[in-house]
Amino acid sequence: MVKTTIAEVPKHVDQEVTIGVWVANKRSSGKIAFLQLRDGTGFIQGVIVKAEVSEEVFQKAKSITQESSLYVTGIIQKDERSPFGYEMQVKDIEVIHHSIDYPITPKEHGTEFLMDHRHLWLRSRRQHAVMKIRNEIIRATYEFFNQNGFVKIDPPILTGSAPEGTTELFATKYFDEDAYLSQSGQLYMEAAAMALGKVFSFGPTFRAEKSKTRRHLIEFWMIEPEMAFVQFEENLQVQEEYVTYLVQCVLKNCALELNTLGRDLSKLEKISVPFPRITYDEAIEFLHENGFDDIQWGDDFGAPHETAIADSYDMPVFITHYPTSLKPFYMEPDPNRQDVVLCADLIAPEGYGEIIGGSERIHDYEFLKKRLEEHQLDLDAYKWYLELRQYGSVPHSGFGLGLERTVAWLSGVEHVRETIPFPRLLNRLYP
Repeated sequence: MVKTTIAEVPKHVDQEVTIGVWVANKRSSGKIAFLQLRDGTGFIQGVIVKAEVSEEVFQKAKSITQESSLYVTGIIQKDERSPFGYEMQVKDIEVIHHSIDYPITPKEHGTEFLMDHRHLWLRSRRQHAVMKIRNEIIRATYEFFNQNGFVKIDPPILTGSAPEGTTELFATKYFDEDAYLSQSGQLYMEAAAMALGKVFSFGPTFRAEKSKTRRHLIEFWMIEPEMAFVQFEENLQVQEEYVTYLVQCVLKNCALELNTLGRDLSKLEKISVPFPRITYDEAIEFLHENGFDDIQWGDDFGAPHETAIADSYDMPVFITHYPTSLKPFYMEPDPNRQDVVLCADLIAPEGYGEIIGGSERIHDYEFLKKRLEEHQLDLDAYKWYLELRQYGSVPHSGFGLGLERTVAWLSGVEHVRETIPFPRLLNRLYP
């Protein structure tokens, strides 16, 4: 017996193999049964012809229920009609577990019902495809940064201070002192960059933001590179090269998943460096010219504003040089204009919004101290962060990419709740 997986069946054409599977769906006529089978690596159709198997096997095929688990044995054949390109001519079935009353049937279900059954909804073709694309983005992320001389560093999740203020933090007690769930590993990554040059982190972050939009999660994952001796312009170049690499890897390695999701590949195939750039000033002018009279200089952009800007390009677009008043304390001002900082948000096309925020960081000790005081932050809590500017300070830059928004954009799904295995939303902590 050759035991294999669905992903490996192209290696076994015209051979008899055994695969452990679940039944995703089925249909049958009088003399033939079709089982839609999945094993975690992929989906394949199993065909059972009554005249070619025992009566016992054919009755098993006809009576088996959705999400029952089996060992199926059969011959792998090419099938040009299948999106996968192969099917199995089933010869034998061994039932492992007979599933009864599986709640997610092939009919339509409401979003809340599916979210309540997220632990089971993950088994569907659509969710399987999204998770495979997520996995490819993670794989390609490690590959890109490893190939470009970055060192993986893991910042703490429990912190004693907040990189962007305490208004959107989850607070907890750390024995006899206050602590917070991290909203960014950036400050710690700056320390790591002073030790190792170019570093990146990949981990969970938490935002206690009471938002219900399709772009927001309470718990999400961030990729946060930080680079010593790198200034604003070079930082943007790394970002566009990284994002382009992710797009290319997904197109190359997730063609079946993108097809399952009905993704318009032509939109992704256009993505290449360099990305277009506009300043915040130019963005305000553009919005005024296109009917957004409500927004004024100094206001932050909302989803409609970002979408309007992005819709005028076929590519991700950088919006640079935001007002100092809108951004965190650590961003370096433009040397020619103190009212704006050397920062950029990368806005994805097709209405997916900001996927990257980044900036050059302040590297002057006295100026950073002044900015902390202006933001009324505790200097003792940031003593270690200030010390990075006392002992061999250098210009440095970094950025953070939101994994779930990037998955949503590349896979073409509307809501980020489908891009993380178990989403944490404003009113959802189950399952």
